[in-house]
Formats: sequence, C-alpha cells, structure tokens
Amino acid sequence: MLRVGYPATLSTNLLRDFPEGIELISLSDLLDHDIEIDVWIPDPYATRALKTWPHLRGVKLVLALMAGTEWMAGAVGPNVTICNARGAHNISTAEWTLSAILTMLKYFPMYYDIQRDGLWKRRFEAPPHYAEITGDRRPLYPPVMLEELTGKTVLLVGYGSIGKEIERMLEPFHVEMLRVARSARTEPKVHAVSELGTLLPLAEIVVLILPITPESRGLIGSSQLALMRQGALLVNAARGPIVDTDALVAALQSGRIRAALDVTDPEPLPEGHPLWSCPNLFITPHIGGSSPQFAPRAMRTAANELRRYMRGEPLHNVVRAAV
Repeated sequence: MLRVGYPATLSTNLLRDFPEGIELISLSDLLDHDIEIDVWIPDPYATRALKTWPHLRGVKLVLALMAGTEWMAGAVGPNVTICNARGAHNISTAEWTLSAILTMLKYFPMYYDIQRDGLWKRRFEAPPHYAEITGDRRPLYPPVMLEELTGKTVLLVGYGSIGKEIERMLEPFHVEMLRVARSARTEPKVHAVSELGTLLPLAEIVVLILPITPESRGLIGSSQLALMRQGALLVNAARGPIVDTDALVAALQSGRIRAALDVTDPEPLPEGHPLWSCPNLFITPHIGGSSPQFAPRAMRTAANELRRYMRGEPLHNVVRAAV
C-alpha cells in the first residue's frame, strides 16, 4: 500500500478527496523518529517542512502545496520527483495583483492615512501627488484625486497559469497587454525575455509573476528600472530576489516610479529596512495566495496528481524529475 505523508498542521477534512488504496500518515514538524513513506506532501511553510524531512525515508515523490518549490531540490536530492501546485494559487494571487494595482492608482494608502487623521481637507494632497509622481503638471480642473486603470498599458512579465489569470481579470479594464516569457510565442503574442528592455518604456504598469531561477534572479535592476517611464507602477507578486532591492529603494526614493510588493528580498523584511519607509510603495507580507480556498484547492491538486501517479500516468505538475 502506498504510504503518503501529509502535514499534521492541515485539517483531516482536506483529505476527503484522496484516492482509496493509500495509507495516510500525519507528519509533525516536531517528529523525533524516522518514518518510511513513498509520497510526501510537505508543510506549506518551508521552515516546518525542513524540520520534518531528515526523518523521512523512502520518499520517491514530493507533492508540494505551493507554486514555488525552489528550496526543495537541494533538500530532497536528485532521486526524488518534485511536483508543484500549479493552478492552486491562480485566483488568489491574480486577485491580489488586481487589488494592488487599483490600490496604488486610487491612492488608497494616502486616503487611509487621511481617514485615520480625520481631516477631510487633506484630500487636496492628491493633486500635487499626481503631478509629482506622473510628471503631468498641466493645470487640471477639477483637481485629480485618483487615476484610472482602464486603457493603460500593462507589461506582464511571466505568462504561466497565474499570469494568464491576471490577464483574464484585467480584460474588463480594456488594458493594452504586453506579455513576456522565457521564449517568444505567436498566439497570443508573447515576447521573449530578451526583449524586456524595449518593452519596459512602453508600460504604465509592470507585473512580475515568474518563477525564481538563476536567469530571473536580479532580472529587474537599476538599468531596467531606469527604462520605466515616470510614474510607472511595478507590481511584484512573484519572488523578492527577481528585483534588486537596493536599486528599487533608490528608484522609489528618487520619485521616479511607484511599486506594490507582496514579496521582498530579504524576506521576512526586517524592522528598520529602507523599504518600509520608501515613498510611493505598498507592501503586503507575502500573503497573496493565503485565502480560505488555498488549502482545499492545493490538496485537490495533490490528490489528482496522486491518482495519476498510482495509475502510472504522466504527472501534470513536474518541476524536477528524479534522476
């Protein structure tokens, strides 16, 4: 019988969709003895999972509950196949991205400060803010109190399943979409990452939603940020190290761009880090996928992959096959 280890932190109600003919074994991160299993479903938090791994024996397949699995290959070694939870985070991450874009364009952080101060007249801070960040210093009347998303040009850097879901959610806003992936495609039009330098000056919003790889680490540095137009919005819903943090801090402090981040480098972001006090920046602490629907969706993804594994069928979400 196939032995499947799952994190004790998850409710057993999430196991209802798992196939028959397996033995389910609850695994604590406080495990103090060795256990033989065939398939491992790690705790979503890497720090807990890494405490469990040294006590596991016989693992042939890892079914991750997260889209990112960058820490796993080095931990489990080359003889284990690793699958991610592609598709499980699409909706929540895409909704965070759309919300972050609207948050920045509608000046919600500033208006929240005004609400806490209880000073209605502070709303007149919005017009000079608009002029300063966009460089649009025309005399506009009535005064500008926010911006619109409709009709803007969005550069989507990363065109996997989450990127496609972001595009779907942006469709009602009639944005002009520019897409970038590792290699070019024709239908729909997707540019190769080598074209990024020519596309950045065209975009008013740049969304990063690509995996962390040796090629993507530091993809957005000082030269790329310098190519972005005045007042452009950088949204990072991917991984912190894709952006050079020092370069981002400098660009924000200069007033050239604005940004919304769900991920940072370093992460967790330490107290007193310069990013916390940067202007024109909205930060959430890596919560973009953490909705109530995350665990059920991720566990259904793992259960379906497990069925394919038991039937000897090709697995859908392999990110690293066993050697």
